Amino acid sequence: MPDREFPAEELRALEQRDTGAQSEQLFRLMVESVRDYAIFLLDPTGRVATWNIGARRIKGYAESEIIGRHFSAFYPEEEVRSGKCEYELEVAAQDGRFEDEGWRIRKDGSRFWANVVISSVRDESGKLVGFAKVTRDLTERKRGEEERAARRAAEEANRAKDEFLAMLGHELRNPLAPIATALQLMQLRGDARTSKEQQVIERQVQHMMRLVDDLLDVSRITRGTLALERRRIDLRGVIARAVELASPLLEQRKHHLQIDLPDQPLPVEADDARLTQVFANILVNAARYTEAGGQIGVRARCSEAEVSVSIQDNGRGISAELLPRIFELFVQGQQSADRSEGGLGIGLTLARRLVEKQGGRVTAESPGVGLGSTFTVQLPLAEPGVEAAGPASARLTPQRALRARRVLVVDDNEDAALMLAEVLRTVGHQVETAGDAAEALRVVRRFQPEIAILDIGLPVMDGYALATRLQEEHGPATPRMIAVTGYGQQTDRELSLRSGFSAHLVKPVDVQALIDLIESAGREPGSGVGG
Repeated sequence: MPDREFPAEELRALEQRDTGAQSEQLFRLMVESVRDYAIFLLDPTGRVATWNIGARRIKGYAESEIIGRHFSAFYPEEEVRSGKCEYELEVAAQDGRFEDEGWRIRKDGSRFWANVVISSVRDESGKLVGFAKVTRDLTERKRGEEERAARRAAEEANRAKDEFLAMLGHELRNPLAPIATALQLMQLRGDARTSKEQQVIERQVQHMMRLVDDLLDVSRITRGTLALERRRIDLRGVIARAVELASPLLEQRKHHLQIDLPDQPLPVEADDARLTQVFANILVNAARYTEAGGQIGVRARCSEAEVSVSIQDNGRGISAELLPRIFELFVQGQQSADRSEGGLGIGLTLARRLVEKQGGRVTAESPGVGLGSTFTVQLPLAEPGVEAAGPASARLTPQRALRARRVLVVDDNEDAALMLAEVLRTVGHQVETAGDAAEALRVVRRFQPEIAILDIGLPVMDGYALATRLQEEHGPATPRMIAVTGYGQQTDRELSLRSGFSAHLVKPVDVQALIDLIESAGREPGSGVGG
């Protein structure tokens, strides 16, 4: 039988059918083999009609377990109840496509973050025959985004906290300034009748100043702006000064303090003022958390490589849960309802950070609640050097100025200005005050002061701008300017110097230091107006 001959058109049709079947087969194989995407079909009611390897890997269902089930099995129960599944199909049928991201449910009940695209599938006549659904697992991306968002939130919170601490420390200095100045004025006048009252005020002001300084120092350390002045010192002198600072609270609570220091020097290379602050903070912490009449011991030892100082108490101790967090900011032990122990929960944080910045470490130990605690500071050993001199006494003695000078005090805090002016008048200076820059400019023209003590935080025109204006108006006859501010960082001091100030004092002002500055003011050309 002869071979049948097919017309060319029929041959082309057969070839096209074969090619189409092959293409459909290849496409089906491709979809079924995709592992990174769940790709499957839904019938018009939303029931699963096909299943690929990616769908099995992502969602956890075998083909036999899911074919014929409604796709709502992949959604959280609350979204199923809200009608989300029906809504998605409705949008896809109407618009041809629906896309969403959200939590989806695996077979084992675990959640994953998914990108979902649902596309409507229609036949040649336009009739809806089902939906193609593509799901991508974005859990890792979502987790990364959440972690980055959490880091950003934490960084923002830390930045806001640092700014708040700096602002709080600065603002607390303003009301403390006139109190401290008033106290120094009473000491300057030698009023013996109120000596006990002066001692009470002095102790409380010093306590407040330590809290303010701690706040500012924590903020500076966190921002990396705290400067240390390291030199060779004998740690025994540091400990002695720390005990002196903590002694008011130790005496108030009637604690028994035992100090065990070696006869030989304890040489370290460190900032003596900051280490004094460290040991004072630890001693104050021990005093607060030890019942009245308790035992506190300070013991120092020197090895070949380091100096170790332990401060031990028989107080309330530290629980096992709290011990790992005891150096964290604002963390405190359990306090009584009246917070008689006081404190802000920053002293130990500051102590650890100050020691670590100087190459040392601080550790805390406690057998448990009610069994006392031991804090140990370890610092690298240095070659013996000259011990740092102790701080000068803050108490003033009445002494007339060698030469009376005309002094202008500019401060928008009226109490601070009046108290400082009264102190300077007491030692013999002629003083006038101004509450803002505009008034200060008028007083300078009339009064021609030799010295101008300018608060930096003035309204409208700050102290830096006022200094510039004074130099522009008076040139070589500008008064010698001394900056007074609640900000004492190195950048603040450098800005004062660039603005023409000869000195930068931090509130509350050390009155004796200010009197000495005025006393030493030379009469070089351009050092002040008037004769």
